[in-house]
Amino acid sequence: MARIKEVIMSKKIGIIGAGVVGTALGVVLSAKGYEITGVYDIRSESTRQLVERIGCTEYVDPQDVAHSADILFITSNDTAIQGIVDLLADCHAFRQGQAIVHVSGALSSEILDRAKESGAYVLSVHPLQSFADLDGAIKNLPGSVFSIEGDKAAYNVAVCIVETLGGEYFFIDRNAKALYHAGACVVSNYLVTVLDLGMKLLKSTGVPPSMAARALLPLVRGTVNNVENIGIPNALTGPIARGDVSTVLKHLDCMEEMAPELVKLYTLLGIYTAPIAREKGTIDQPTMEEFQQVFSRELAFVAARGKGVVNYD
Repeated sequence: MARIKEVIMSKKIGIIGAGVVGTALGVVLSAKGYEITGVYDIRSESTRQLVERIGCTEYVDPQDVAHSADILFITSNDTAIQGIVDLLADCHAFRQGQAIVHVSGALSSEILDRAKESGAYVLSVHPLQSFADLDGAIKNLPGSVFSIEGDKAAYNVAVCIVETLGGEYFFIDRNAKALYHAGACVVSNYLVTVLDLGMKLLKSTGVPPSMAARALLPLVRGTVNNVENIGIPNALTGPIARGDVSTVLKHLDCMEEMAPELVKLYTLLGIYTAPIAREKGTIDQPTMEEFQQVFSRELAFVAARGKGVVNYD
């Protein structure tokens, strides 16, 4: 336990995996006073940006990075983490009291457990953030919200790093990591899917693709702002929130004629949205059930059409 207290106070961080997230972590933490003791990536060209930005040491073996650091970040792609951990464990590169950290959203700290054979602690510290490129990652990483999962004895190592980044955090159980990641994917990935649906509906009416994006993005920003300020379900607006069944029926009729391939996703989203409107209190129970009946009938129609049993006469 004395050793982990030393690690909490330590500013010595090693990074294995110099992709966008690993490099951003190195740049930001270096600027915040941490010493990046070394970096390794299987592709030496990937380390160049980090080495050039902060002047850290580039190692040719991941074991050397592990030996140099009290806190070791493994920020490779998810499929490579297990192989790196096995290599380091086989080489006895982990040590007593060391903190081994990955930043994967999908994987729990369990994938690091071989490090425990040497008395190291394992942690998953995942930023709930989307990083499309390095500059964006360096900008967005500070102030993010992080999930922390792993050895409770080492939680303060993660908390110290997150607080250094000006972020917030919460703790989750490793067994819930996949469900947590599913929630993050819905918000980040499926938002793109919903935007694609909206843009395709506009394009079906003849709106140019570039104009469709410009037209919808202010609406998205306004909705996100509403969610931030008044929360869910209060941020829900539109025909379902108003109880306007006739408008939704018009949507479906027009889609069936002009964009039938988009009906299923619209309908599934509607089924989920009706209870949110009920929770908001702007529709009553019978109206919510009417919406769900409309959407259920439409789904049945879509399924029957897919089987080729619909009479179009």
